[in-house]
Amino acid sequence: MHTYTTPTFAPTLLPEVEEEVVVDLDELLVPLHHIVLYNDDVNSFAHVIDCLVNYCQHLPEQAEQCAYIVHYKGKCSVKNGTLIQLKPIHEALLENGLSSVIESF
Repeated sequence: MHTYTTPTFAPTLLPEVEEEVVVDLDELLVPLHHIVLYNDDVNSFAHVIDCLVNYCQHLPEQAEQCAYIVHYKGKCSVKNGTLIQLKPIHEALLENGLSSVIESF
């Protein structure tokens, strides 16, 4: 007959770690905005989806959903951020023939 002993492990105590987070105060005080994409009768679904993927960094599925919302509801919020972040994205959408505006929350 064999005798087995089960080893016992003492729980390890992890040291408390304080993490310092550096936050730019201006980022906290800047109001958030969003780009609203509007429906039109000119652009194809494929073009709208490509623009949302390329400029708004949407996944193809997300871009497709937004394109359908725009088509059936007339508009869709496609990107949130600060005005500084959104302005070049908005301009790229306009340059590609899409109808969009930047609105504040």
